[in-house]
Amino acid sequence: MHALRGAALTFRDDPFLVGAAAAMHYESDALVVIDDGHIKAFGPYASLKNSLRHDIPVTSYSDALILPGFIDLHVHYPQTQIIGAYGKQLIDWLNRFTFPAEQQFADIEHARNVSALFLDECLRVGTTTAMVYGTVHAHSADVFFAEAQRRNLRMIAGKVMMDRNAPDALLDTARTGYDQSKTLLEKWHGVGRLGYAITPRFAPTSSPAQLEAAGALWREFPDAHLQTHISENTDEVAWVRELFPDCSSYLDVYDRFGLVGKRAVFGHGIHLEETEWLRLHEANAAVAHCPTSNEFLGSGLFRFDNAKKRSRPVRVGLGTDVGAGTCLSPLRTMGEAYKIGELCGNSLCAADAYFLATRGAAEALHLEDKIGSIAPGMEADLVVLDLKSTPLIDFRMKFCQSIDEVLAVQMTMADDRATQAVYVAGKLAFERGHLENASARKST
Repeated sequence: MHALRGAALTFRDDPFLVGAAAAMHYESDALVVIDDGHIKAFGPYASLKNSLRHDIPVTSYSDALILPGFIDLHVHYPQTQIIGAYGKQLIDWLNRFTFPAEQQFADIEHARNVSALFLDECLRVGTTTAMVYGTVHAHSADVFFAEAQRRNLRMIAGKVMMDRNAPDALLDTARTGYDQSKTLLEKWHGVGRLGYAITPRFAPTSSPAQLEAAGALWREFPDAHLQTHISENTDEVAWVRELFPDCSSYLDVYDRFGLVGKRAVFGHGIHLEETEWLRLHEANAAVAHCPTSNEFLGSGLFRFDNAKKRSRPVRVGLGTDVGAGTCLSPLRTMGEAYKIGELCGNSLCAADAYFLATRGAAEALHLEDKIGSIAPGMEADLVVLDLKSTPLIDFRMKFCQSIDEVLAVQMTMADDRATQAVYVAGKLAFERGHLENASARKST
């Protein structure tokens, strides 16, 4: 048992629906008591200090903010090596950069090395959970899970299913995609803190037979997750109409094969129609908003007024995407989401953004009973942000008048340099100034 002391922020509800004041729980001087990987108590230090045994160590953080560990709802770890690669738009970028890079993952050692680097970078930016795409190679998911298990991270991932409209070296079949995914699911789903996501890349690269197989697999394992892409680019949407002329919408393609439901996360969702938003709401499915990617490829502007319409709100979290996204930092991702909101005339306040990166993403995964909040019984995945991580931010903080302003400054100015410490299941997994955490050293 041990404890952390410092300013802390968590969410009790969705600020898009109830407002920031009702949703946020901020303590200027909090105590977070951790026992056996879980949070045992959380509240004002003054109220809890006398109940704490004298032999329990307390780590104090000043000029810092303790938050739930960040959650990245949509990210391709094999694209880590092509971040910032110039491309025109989505399809061109896939063909020029993504598919050639993913072919390198036929080498299992390459997949293992990139998995390790990716996971260590997640810790560096304060991400303790992510929903992750592998490549078509089964071992790309296998080695990723092994590296995540060594670090005791709560990660969700899957092997990509893709049997058409891609290079031959990256194609499986409806049969092999099903068989390999099932083998990986049975091996890793629910083991430790790991979860499996059935992963058809997107409708254009899966035949109807493969989408049917993916739906059959999800019916066999309904507690698994599902991840894919939807309505990222207008040319992509038009392509889907050509490939599936009998379907009424992009989402209807997935729906006809039983791929819309609880624990399904659809990446992007920029160009969804009202009927699709309504169906996502009814199905308790979620959308991952990937602002840096959408900007980088010119895909479009995500509209929060559509996603969070009061009459049929949809679960939404933030994703870095990578490599169409330009960083793994949740703080920078929040800042870009704010800018997109401004361009759409839907101002995204700081509370909204931090919710999307923590409890909101946990709700999207239907894991809000385990992660995404600081509360008794929750898993103790936490990030400690240095609120004065650069000289300019240090100067700017002197003029902040409220926690809302503090949060806004951090999400628009800070980056990975703000990560002071990261706790995974209660154990210190990253500390600034130490290039390797204990788990990473063990894995090497």
